[in-house]
Amino acid sequence: MPNTYSQIYIHVVFAVKGRRNLVDKSWREELYKYITGTVQNKRNKMISIGGIEDHIHMLIGLNPSQVLSDLVRDVKVSSTLFINKNRFVMRGFQWQEGYGAFTISREDIPAVAHYIENQERHHKRQSFEDEYKDILDENGIEYEERFLFEWL
Repeated sequence: MPNTYSQIYIHVVFAVKGRRNLVDKSWREELYKYITGTVQNKRNKMISIGGIEDHIHMLIGLNPSQVLSDLVRDVKVSSTLFINKNRFVMRGFQWQEGYGAFTISREDIPAVAHYIENQERHHKRQSFEDEYKDILDENGIEYEERFLFEWL
């Protein structure tokens, strides 16, 4: 077959190191635009991005030649440099090591995108810890709770 055809949708979640509330509303959209540029420059498609002060969700259409772990690493490294260069936070900003990545069916894209875009409203009802555990449970992923989050 001369061409490659794929349909790979991934919901990615990662948090601020120490679960600190550092991603301020005043510059959050600028950060999202920067991250979107990083994702797209690597020939992936940003479908949705959102979050709150302590974590980010992305729904991406993954290029089949892209290694997901490399993409997430590049997003985290470049956005950390962006945040620190612009002095959006007083002390050095860092993302937590690790991330969650979950496959999404094409039919679920609108619902997941809506969910990501409405994170502020969602987190008025549920903590990030409970949200993340629910996502892991929904995807049948076993975990040890003590290893889920890095705390200060």
